[in-house]
Amino acid sequence: MFTIVFGLSRNLALSLAALMLLGACDMVSVIIRHTVVQLGTLDEMRGRVSSVNMVFIGASNEVGQFESGITAEWFGTVPAVVFGGVGTLVVVLAWAWMFPALRRVDRLPGATSGSGDATPRRPDRLRR
Repeated sequence: MFTIVFGLSRNLALSLAALMLLGACDMVSVIIRHTVVQLGTLDEMRGRVSSVNMVFIGASNEVGQFESGITAEWFGTVPAVVFGGVGTLVVVLAWAWMFPALRRVDRLPGATSGSGDATPRRPDRLRR
């Protein structure tokens, strides 16, 4: 949503605030995604999975920059930014619908409410 606000904004302060909030939300999502992947991976595979994950993240950034440049050339800068924001929301909604288990990830495995025990543990299905 902050991408759409940035794309439509004509005010410098609003644009800077939208970019700042967009970056902050992106960093939170990166940390959450990385944590969920690491917690769902067997200990002996964690380094390899993390490496592959980082390769795909790096490649997706490059592809995204290329895609942004092409859409800006075709449609103009503002429509490309707004289209990118709308496209992101569509993908989020599609993934939430197609993978409902991801919507239910709300705490670390093994964390119990009220006990203060938030020690990450592998889910039972991953234990040997």
